[in-house]
Amino acid sequence: MRLKRLFDVLLSLNLAILISPIIGIAAFFIYIQDLKSPFYISDRVGLKNKTFKMIKLRSMISGADLTGIDSTSNSDSRITPVGKFIRKLKIDELTQLFNVVKGDMSLVGPRPNVKRETETYTLVEKKLLTVRPGITDFASIVFADEGKILEGQPDPDLSYNQLIRPIKSKLGIFYVENRNFAIDLTIMILTLTSVFSRSIALRLMCHYLRKLNAPKSLILQSSRQNRLVPMAPPGSDHIVMSRLNKANNQFQDRKNI
Repeated sequence: MRLKRLFDVLLSLNLAILISPIIGIAAFFIYIQDLKSPFYISDRVGLKNKTFKMIKLRSMISGADLTGIDSTSNSDSRITPVGKFIRKLKIDELTQLFNVVKGDMSLVGPRPNVKRETETYTLVEKKLLTVRPGITDFASIVFADEGKILEGQPDPDLSYNQLIRPIKSKLGIFYVENRNFAIDLTIMILTLTSVFSRSIALRLMCHYLRKLNAPKSLILQSSRQNRLVPMAPPGSDHIVMSRLNKANNQFQDRKNI
């Protein structure tokens, strides 16, 4: 994976230089709205279950993380006016290029999660922690509308675990088990495509998953043609009913996902 790391560093450095004016302008408007730091440094769990500091542009009120709510819906009252704009355009994620250069993250890989979530991973899902987390992956395209999915849900964290986590983890595990440089390049191209047309990106992604011999059920779920319903995460036979009760979330490891 030395080629992947070299590619990550070179491309991230060049992209960071190229988009630095965008980051600077966004940071300025975030700061002037409440005179608080425009950056949000959040603990995330990465390779080999090690915690690192992920850098984001702050899209919420200062101290929003003190509420203990990790999943964010479009209707979340903690999101600031500037935050709504930068979240819509994914500008808040651009600073993670510095995490890639540092070595905490990769351009492509399963999205990093908070420790409260990774502690509920099944043994199968722990495969997600065997590679560097990424800025984008298959699930980033499938669930680009995560905020909309969680909008109006009484418990966004629980809804995330029931509706999004099962498919997101399956896609992440599929990536871990099949990853190569060609797949990384394709995911980056699909991510760029989704900026202009998510529907086209989804169709192309499903076609690509078929070429990679992904399970038919995973391809169908990834197409987002059907309404999302509560599902059990990979490695479990039970739908998550509470993040606070690990007994509901951790079950005997299973080979099929």
